[in-house]
Amino acid sequence: MMAMKFKFTHNNINVLNLEKSLKFYEEALGLKEVRRIAPESGEFIIIYLGDGVTAHALELTWLRDRTEPYNLGDNEFHLALTVDDFQGAHEHHQKMGCICYENEAMGIYFINDPDNYWLEILPSSMG
Repeated sequence: MMAMKFKFTHNNINVLNLEKSLKFYEEALGLKEVRRIAPESGEFIIIYLGDGVTAHALELTWLRDRTEPYNLGDNEFHLALTVDDFQGAHEHHQKMGCICYENEAMGIYFINDPDNYWLEILPSSMG
């Protein structure tokens, strides 16, 4: 048994268009920039987004020299977020046109970001 205690701090995804991704994450999920790393060389920018509630962050990494879309394979990995107004969130995401999969039997759905990463949306009761 381990004596050390680990705790989650962030998840990273790489994005092609940083401004488009920042706009999406704020509009779709209310995530806002909490920290930025941008060396003078301009070769990369890392932005941490927070939900304003938990300490967990989503790290967006933009690489200046990257022009090809990222290969997400089968895209079976995802981040999950709970929301206090599930129906309102669903209507908002439907208007944005970003719902990519719904599982009505489980009471969940997924949205996809500009780079096609999937994000699972759950009602608060399932968190």
